[in-house]
Amino acid sequence: MVDFAEVLVPAEQEGTKAVVRNWLKKPGETVALDDPLVELETDKVTQEISAPAAGILDEIVLASGADVVPGSVLGRIRLTTAPTGDGRQPEARPLAHGDTGGAGSERFSPAVRSAGQQYGIDPAEVAGTGKDGRVTRTDMDAAFRATQPIVSDQEPSISGSRIQARDPISPRSRMVAHTPMRLSIAQHMLASVTTAPHVTSIVEADFTAVLKHRESNRAAFAAEGINLSYTAYIVGACVAAMQAVPEVNSRWHDDHLEIFDDINIGVGTALGDKGLVVPVIQQAQDLSLSAIAAKLQELTNRARAGGLTNADMRDGTFTISNHGVSGSLVATPIIINQPQSAILGLGKVEKRVVAREVGGADTIQIRPMAYVSLTIDHRALDAHQTNAWLTRFVETLEGWRG
Repeated sequence: MVDFAEVLVPAEQEGTKAVVRNWLKKPGETVALDDPLVELETDKVTQEISAPAAGILDEIVLASGADVVPGSVLGRIRLTTAPTGDGRQPEARPLAHGDTGGAGSERFSPAVRSAGQQYGIDPAEVAGTGKDGRVTRTDMDAAFRATQPIVSDQEPSISGSRIQARDPISPRSRMVAHTPMRLSIAQHMLASVTTAPHVTSIVEADFTAVLKHRESNRAAFAAEGINLSYTAYIVGACVAAMQAVPEVNSRWHDDHLEIFDDINIGVGTALGDKGLVVPVIQQAQDLSLSAIAAKLQELTNRARAGGLTNADMRDGTFTISNHGVSGSLVATPIIINQPQSAILGLGKVEKRVVAREVGGADTIQIRPMAYVSLTIDHRALDAHQTNAWLTRFVETLEGWRG
């Protein structure tokens, strides 16, 4: 009797949605135990699924582009070697001579090595979009396309002895398929602005006290392996503002406003061209500044390494968009992360000339300033709560002592 092993989508899939991105083997090809077999792309990460057993890929059940859920059968492997006495599958075969594709190529999947040989491209020189920065076959295809000249259909035509340009001439372009992450972001943003009436209030915050406190304490934090970032102070100020105006930490329902006791603050983290994820600091109201900074550091590092899980990004009650890190002063409206009631926007901290009263006299000073915005769901909140929240937020930053 012929035995088969099913290739399954992991139960703990990274992301809420997934599609089959690329099969690395074809039906009929031999696979070894733990060989990279198929790539899945979710709205969060790209991950490789390895062969659960040695054998021959007998069937691809879900082809490239198919939607999958945890537990879905992706394909089947026809076993060529019987299991060992203890029920384990035999170990993967060693690579054959000449199968490594060059020094250090054991880091790359067979599909990537094959593409490298086909295209004449060293995988080590390609930026990977897979988990932990791993290079995928799709990355190799993209790298090859980038080396090709753009071919325009606006070629001049020859009529008699004269060269005539085609009229009209349209701009040259190229098509870039949306990733599941980009599609998920687009759907979420559209749903938010369709659902909630957005209103934004903007104030200024003086970061002088924060800078002084950070300069006095960053070495002590660093000695404990903690990066004391500006964002840690922002999270702490959000907690203080929520405690003064708890209605902002809420969710709108048709017949009531749900106000949360736990302050779970999501922090938008950009992943370059890949998109954006929002890891959540749970129960921030119970954390000290050092605990907030440590948690931020952990979540940010794992986000950029593609190591976040669904648990890291759920149950948020409020979100921070620190758009100033990319240089912008003001962004509006910053779209609410549904089903939350508000989102904070932080612009770039820069030195500006401001007027300050000293000893009863007006003075001109240079201070580190930033524009702060709070975008609200106007169904849930009004100007009174919005401005009271911003006032307490700014007071906390400008009066930071410990």
